[in-house]
Amino acid sequence: MQVSVASRLHHTQEYYFSQKLREIDGLNKAGAPVINLGIGSPDMPPHPRVIAALTTAAQLPNTHAYQNYKGVPVLRQAMANWYQRFYGVVLNPEAEVLPLLGSKEGIIHISMTFLEAGDEVLIPNPGYPAYRAAAQLSGAIPVDYDLTAANHWLPDLEALAQQDLSRVKLMWVNYPHMPTGTPPDAAFFARLVAFATAHDILLVHDNPYSFILNQDPPQSLLAVPGAREVVLELNSLSKSHNMAGWRVGMLLGRADLLQEVLRFKSNLDSGMFLPVQLAAIEALQLDESWYAELNAHYAARRELVFELLETIGCSFTRQQVGLFVWAAIPAGYADGFALSDELLHTARVFLTPGGIFGTNGSGFIRVSLCQTTEVLQAALGRIRAARVQPSFTTSDS
Repeated sequence: MQVSVASRLHHTQEYYFSQKLREIDGLNKAGAPVINLGIGSPDMPPHPRVIAALTTAAQLPNTHAYQNYKGVPVLRQAMANWYQRFYGVVLNPEAEVLPLLGSKEGIIHISMTFLEAGDEVLIPNPGYPAYRAAAQLSGAIPVDYDLTAANHWLPDLEALAQQDLSRVKLMWVNYPHMPTGTPPDAAFFARLVAFATAHDILLVHDNPYSFILNQDPPQSLLAVPGAREVVLELNSLSKSHNMAGWRVGMLLGRADLLQEVLRFKSNLDSGMFLPVQLAAIEALQLDESWYAELNAHYAARRELVFELLETIGCSFTRQQVGLFVWAAIPAGYADGFALSDELLHTARVFLTPGGIFGTNGSGFIRVSLCQTTEVLQAALGRIRAARVQPSFTTSDS
């Protein structure tokens, strides 16, 4: 019997990392272990108090049942308190906070809730590939907006306003930006909200990196005056609290819009495991010392990544934030894929080619900070041994 694949999958490819990990696994099994500097999966554990909260709750006999789709009230209150304490945003925990099984879940939930065939979605290029995949799965049309080094990896809103935006229903933004590490900017955030308001566009801000190596206080797009009418924001404990595998995310914003997302979500999944919710509450109550200690580790790692990139001959700015370093490839390579493949097969070090994030990333590579300093030093040693020669040095522009 032949079973045809649904048309919604025709333009959706297997996630790049899913494919590449198979290749890396094959090299590892063949006795050529690879140092993987590609994926942003935090390698450090959560705070001991968080693990203790999970363990204690999991040992109770009454914590293993199905849970409410909206999460327990004390979790929503903890999320609202976290937003008020660190972002200066006051939220109603009953109506304006929706816990999610990770923020990636929220990307597809939002897309399936609000988009349909014929709608257009503004997608950053370069940007997180899940935005495009979710738009395509919903039947909507992805429309790239350019991010370039010349414009400091910010969209040219004036140029966008000159386009036909009549069919655009939703725009994805993400600052601190992944993959370029561009930090948030309050003045730009205000212009962004004004743009969305003027063109009747739902603005969705994906905000999981705001605590990582960000010298300024964490910023939320919801803090901008007037944002509540046009903005939904996604956040997560994956990066900020080393809880990627726990799948704790949140969607924040207008009560009526969250209620519609919940209508879709409740037909797709169930509530979060109660011990995970109780542990997440403990994580959200950690003070500034937790983030300072986390960032001390990442700062030391970033210096080694800078050295590694200089050895390869890449150029980059040191004013990046978030969990990765973004760098332009040296002359002589067709694109980031060519450099990534060369390093994989000559030095057994994997770096992510920037082209997986869109055409504007083709001349770049991205390096994850989610490895210890010992592993990063080993990667640097391998690259030096492979005699990859630098062709130009770093830029602080």
